[in-house]
Amino acid sequence: MDIVHISAECYPVAKVGGLADVVGALPKYQTAAGENVKVVLPAYDTKFKKENSFENVYSGTIQLGEFAYAFDVLKETTNKLGFELYLVALPEFFDRPDIYSYPDDIERFVSFQIATLDWLVSRDNLPDCVHCHDHHTGLIPFLMQYAYKYQALQSIPSIITIHNGLYQGQFGYDKLHYLPEFDLQYVYLLDWDHCINSLAAAIKCAWQITTVSPSYLTQINQQANGLETLFRSMRYKSKGILNGIDTQLWDPNKDSYLKSNYNTQTFEIGKKENKKALCALFNLDPNQPLFSFIGRLYEEKGADLLPQAIAAVLAQMPQEITVLILGSGNPDIEKQLTALEGSYPRNYHTYIGYNEELAHLIYAGSDFLIMPSRVEPCGLNQMYALRYGTMPIVRKTGGLQDTVIDFGDGGNGISHNQASVEDIIYSIQRGAKLYKDTTAFTKILLSGMLEDHSWERVCQEYLALYNLLINP
Repeated sequence: MDIVHISAECYPVAKVGGLADVVGALPKYQTAAGENVKVVLPAYDTKFKKENSFENVYSGTIQLGEFAYAFDVLKETTNKLGFELYLVALPEFFDRPDIYSYPDDIERFVSFQIATLDWLVSRDNLPDCVHCHDHHTGLIPFLMQYAYKYQALQSIPSIITIHNGLYQGQFGYDKLHYLPEFDLQYVYLLDWDHCINSLAAAIKCAWQITTVSPSYLTQINQQANGLETLFRSMRYKSKGILNGIDTQLWDPNKDSYLKSNYNTQTFEIGKKENKKALCALFNLDPNQPLFSFIGRLYEEKGADLLPQAIAAVLAQMPQEITVLILGSGNPDIEKQLTALEGSYPRNYHTYIGYNEELAHLIYAGSDFLIMPSRVEPCGLNQMYALRYGTMPIVRKTGGLQDTVIDFGDGGNGISHNQASVEDIIYSIQRGAKLYKDTTAFTKILLSGMLEDHSWERVCQEYLALYNLLINP
């Protein structure tokens, strides 16, 4: 099969969150399975773009309302990521360091989608299927079906994977003229709540909808930022497929970022060495259980609950636990978390920002990973933690619910029902108590390391889905 993935993010080219990890891994494993896979994303002004070699494979011009913009499609020349990578260079919109949060984001991603389709329809060999990711590519299924200039793509299946349905790419009808010409009788397919909604258009027009976990598919039928009834009406073409993790990149036995590599036979000593190194970086006590958080410091992740919960649990157990935070986001949350350092210098530290090497060391050196998310469509951090022998502490939602079962029920972690300060405190207390039962704790960690969350398994589910669409 000739498969094209279209996305706003792809690790290591451009990353904000889990979307990048998925788009950087799934195509690689599909290629390894024998398929011809391409990934297309904007040509941001990133370190990856500057440090790698590209060739120009297509040049064109798009019309966005009254304005014309020249663009190039650049192909990475070495296939170093394990698949064919193409960057759409639109300098006016994407020659910038950040991926999102510009006032012209609508123009940026509409132009990216049009340029991508212009290139695809110009090719002698059309793809067998087009796999879109989130609202940044949500107009593509509609345009493939109804834009006059893309009629050659009408019979090609389109898939939309929803990584986070809270963000939908809405814009007003004053920008309808941005889109290539189509029969206006179909404009209702773009509409939701009296505006153009990119995600809603994809849900209506894509041949297949997937979500990044089975539980998230159930969840968005009840809570989807206004699209609940639409999701329910399209349930017949929806499927929840749990994300995998890149077990080549995330392998404690080969991870070059670690102080000491380890496997299931040597993980006790390996984790101890990494914990010592990690605690030494921040002057933390390595003899206490280490509870860590890695992620964006926003309400969606439950990060606003952390300052109060951590302060309370450290006050109750000042010499019994240590806590480490790695993340950035809401300045107020950052300030509150940082302020705790003065009260607990040997038991608490906050690292504001993101550091890939440090993240790997935290997965290896921590005893517990805290994920109190309000919304977590899939979550990858808990799978990384399990693979590295670290116990996840999660709130039961989305993919966290699908991957982490409370140890009290014979499972692999600690889970709680509410995104609340009280539930976080109680879960940390349970973890500290379990940590003292070395035999039971070690047995649970080992069972988590042995779980199969690999993309090899998951990519076969997607390939089976593509085959059903191509050969119904």
